[in-house]
Amino acid sequence: MTCSKIFTGDLPELTYEVIKYFQNDYSTLHSCILVNRLWCRLAIPLLWENPFSIPTGNYNFIEIYLHNSTDDLKTKFNKYKLFNKSFPSNTLFNYPRFLKYLNTQNFMFSVEKWFESPIKTASLENISYLTDFYIMVDICVSLFKIFIENEVNLHTLEIESSNIILWDINLNNILGLILQNINFIHNIRNLKLHNIDLSKDIAQIKDRISQIINLQQNLKKILINRNVISLYQTLLLSKDYNCSSTLNTIVFYYVDFKGINNLKKIFERLNVLESIHFYNCSLNIGFIQQIINLNKPFKLKSLFITSGLQIESLQQLLQMSGGYIENFGYGLDYDLSLNQQLLELITKYCKNINFLYFDGFENQVSYQMFNLIENNKQNLNYLLIDIYGNNNFYYSPNDNIEGSSNILQNLGQALPSKLEYLSLTLTIKESDFRVFLESSQGIFINKLLIMQIGSDDILHYIKKYIMNERRVKYLAIKNIECRIDLFDLKDEVKEFKLHNIIVRSYNDLYICVNNYIKNID
Repeated sequence: MTCSKIFTGDLPELTYEVIKYFQNDYSTLHSCILVNRLWCRLAIPLLWENPFSIPTGNYNFIEIYLHNSTDDLKTKFNKYKLFNKSFPSNTLFNYPRFLKYLNTQNFMFSVEKWFESPIKTASLENISYLTDFYIMVDICVSLFKIFIENEVNLHTLEIESSNIILWDINLNNILGLILQNINFIHNIRNLKLHNIDLSKDIAQIKDRISQIINLQQNLKKILINRNVISLYQTLLLSKDYNCSSTLNTIVFYYVDFKGINNLKKIFERLNVLESIHFYNCSLNIGFIQQIINLNKPFKLKSLFITSGLQIESLQQLLQMSGGYIENFGYGLDYDLSLNQQLLELITKYCKNINFLYFDGFENQVSYQMFNLIENNKQNLNYLLIDIYGNNNFYYSPNDNIEGSSNILQNLGQALPSKLEYLSLTLTIKESDFRVFLESSQGIFINKLLIMQIGSDDILHYIKKYIMNERRVKYLAIKNIECRIDLFDLKDEVKEFKLHNIIVRSYNDLYICVNNYIKNID
């Protein structure tokens, strides 16, 4: 297929597929812009499809958006001296048209940060906080009008509330503007609701979110966060909506299923549902019984759980759906017996795990942990082990040395021959680290991340066993105690580059598990 495209001269399509591979690698995309005109034309839309979520801290792209506004809007903002006069009046692309993903919280945060920049605050220093807020609201509304006027084809909308009343007032204005221009959301495939507190948020927000939900006819994915499942029930249960024949992915995020008794009816109606994900949800007996009573497969692809489990009910769920699970994460409970039973059940019923996350560690369950890794070698691509879990990093590095040693001395033998991503947060002793590197020789890891607690020097072993053997493509190492990131040591970065290993900032490569599940397809 590729050869035929080359012979027919279809190179732009092939080039786009290559560039799209770097969709979330923003530094590489910026480099692509400089190659030639074709690469620039292909890379720019990818850089601008989700600009409000790019973690660069640079918010000047908002000014570029506002330069696409009408002359009346420009005149309005010029009186606040918001624009950099050195910025060109014309831009090479119609950047608003590229927008595909929009999170309302990230959007408002970005506008606020741009507005608060030193140049802006210097010109507005005598303006009151409330006036300052209303100027920001003006900017937000104006940006949305620009998106609407440019007929943005939005694919993903994330509505996220906050605990800040003024921000929720702003959100309410934005939702109202969306409902006045429903073409803006007519093609949405993914709808996600975050932190919507129905008991505290502005009442009108709830009503407007309900209207937006019920306007959807082509949803492929929804994310249900905490207590907003009630807002979706009309959409999921009514025969008047097309949801039953389009919706293929549901993510349940911190949802308490207590008192929700119509799940069986909801899932029976969804004819093309192929992917269900649970992240730290309350899987009580009543909920699991509804799932067990389904007359169709329950395709549970992700299961991330912490404490408070009932093993008997969970076993029934795994018997029914364990074969579908591709992503599993567990925060170890204080109950040792519960930890052992759970890991044994996962090992028994889940053979297709691709993403595996351990939050915390106990020596007494090390056998079960390594056995689970071993049993999923064929499919495992992502492995994250954080021995400290949600505990504070800043206590004695002697804590959990025994557990870290256990992991480093035994993990290498359990790993598959190739991993896309390995992240280890451990207290690392040189001798244990050498054992791990020696026992994992021959294993290729595309992205290796190490968060080290302790002061032992491990870099020389990295060079000996990884750099010289070129077993890693991307490398990130951070010592939390010394507050040193390998990426900041420029001479070391250059040395690794000579061996075709790219050193990246730890934060750039780190996968935040809750964001991973939110963005899963």
